[in-house]
Amino acid sequence: MSDIFREVEEDVRRERIAKLWKAYGNYAIAAVVLLFAGIGAWQFWEHRQQQEYERASAAFVAAQRITNPQQAAGALADVAKDAPKGYAEAARLSQASAMFAAGQQKEAIDIFRQIAADDSGPVGATARLRAAWAQADSATRSDLASWLAPLDQPGNAWRANAREVLAYADYRAMDMKGAQAKYAALAADPEAPESLRARAKAMATFLQSGGAVTYGTVPADAPPAPPAAAPAAPAK
Repeated sequence: MSDIFREVEEDVRRERIAKLWKAYGNYAIAAVVLLFAGIGAWQFWEHRQQQEYERASAAFVAAQRITNPQQAAGALADVAKDAPKGYAEAARLSQASAMFAAGQQKEAIDIFRQIAADDSGPVGATARLRAAWAQADSATRSDLASWLAPLDQPGNAWRANAREVLAYADYRAMDMKGAQAKYAALAADPEAPESLRARAKAMATFLQSGGAVTYGTVPADAPPAPPAAAPAAPAK
């Protein structure tokens, strides 16, 4: 008897499946087709993206190797126009640096400022620092402090770099006491990069030794020595 009930149950199940397939089979087929089409489109998009990144990488490296800064700036500007976002941002940053080296300081600073305003990540922070150094010999200390305020915050990874610019601003303004204190603090800051601590230590030592006042003096020439006396003639 159990075999008869099992066969009846299987017949009922097959009948239900047949009805469901008849009602929804076309939808199921369409869903499978769309699924495979979507997978194919995704793989094609990934392939195209990889090609774009490879082209941008090659163009970026080639532009970086150009030794003439004006020509390099033009090549980097071309990369920034068409490259994917990451390479475009890096190319634009390098373009501004090349323009600054080529004597286009104002235009370069404008680009640095625009990048810093548009990006709150590492690229924007780098642009903010480069703009600060580009203006370190012309801007007031208060302007530099205001510009670097977003980086000069507790816990910010770029804080030590920002404070190095401000220490230099004190030095340029002839505030030797303030500059020495800032450089000494940076030299002892365990969170600052090692190379920055080394620079800060050298500057702190330089200022402590009075180098900011005496580095430009040249010792007077020593008076010429009197001519040596001629040896006496031997006695006869």
